[in-house]
Amino acid sequence: MTLIAADRLDERLLRAALDRVAGAQLLSWLEPGSAANLQATSSAPEIRAAYEGWEGVDVIVHPPGPRAKRLLVADMDSTMIGQECIDELADYAGLKPQVAAITERAMRGELDFAEALRERVALLGGLDESAVGRCLAERVRPNPGAATLVRTMRARGAMTLLVSGGFTAFAEPVAAMLGFDRVEANFLNANDGVLTGMVSGRIVDSAYKARALVNMCDLLGIDADAVLAVGDGANDGAMIEAAGLGIAYRAKPALAAIADARLDHHGLDALLWAQGIARNAWVIG
Repeated sequence: MTLIAADRLDERLLRAALDRVAGAQLLSWLEPGSAANLQATSSAPEIRAAYEGWEGVDVIVHPPGPRAKRLLVADMDSTMIGQECIDELADYAGLKPQVAAITERAMRGELDFAEALRERVALLGGLDESAVGRCLAERVRPNPGAATLVRTMRARGAMTLLVSGGFTAFAEPVAAMLGFDRVEANFLNANDGVLTGMVSGRIVDSAYKARALVNMCDLLGIDADAVLAVGDGANDGAMIEAAGLGIAYRAKPALAAIADARLDHHGLDALLWAQGIARNAWVIG
């Protein structure tokens, strides 16, 4: 497992971490003062339970398979970026509370994702399409460490795929900004510069995200244990379970319960430490 406490992992904190799990011991310092490799004979659920809720500390328990991953599959909204784009877009129509309430329930797994998406998009019918560009410029911001994670993995030869239940109108610019190789998202319909309130084609839901991961593995000729997947909501569950290392980032309970590990306190670049990559090898974004 990788113990992460950026710029505050001293001997006292290390000893406290080792004391939380029977038989735990230090293997090596990955980044003195920030990250260390540990091992323990306890089961993965026992280790996660021992460290859960420890303020400022993240522990990534490694399933079998290579630590350095060859494919990154990432959700966009509230994962790679700090916003839910459809909620922010709805604000330009004066409907953010209504749309955000549906989004929250969908991300918790309380609603069918496809139906919740269509319901929210219908509320946007009649909104000027220019609001998408304004929303991108005024509100959409990457989460800390997002670009560094993507660019470092690419520099080391990994493929990177942004797979979003949001819209290509947001996902494609975000993918370009962060450095992703490929992007999959939904198509938001517009006619004569006005949103129609409909989406066209397939819906990028939980099952689609998992299929995209498997298809990319087939294309690259790799096994799923060489995949790092990261998301935050219930609709990321299938891809998180399919990946060799599935990370719940600031996640809803439905996803946190099934992920291999949680990243609750650090930026996304901490997932480079989880892969055994020291900070002096990061490509800072």
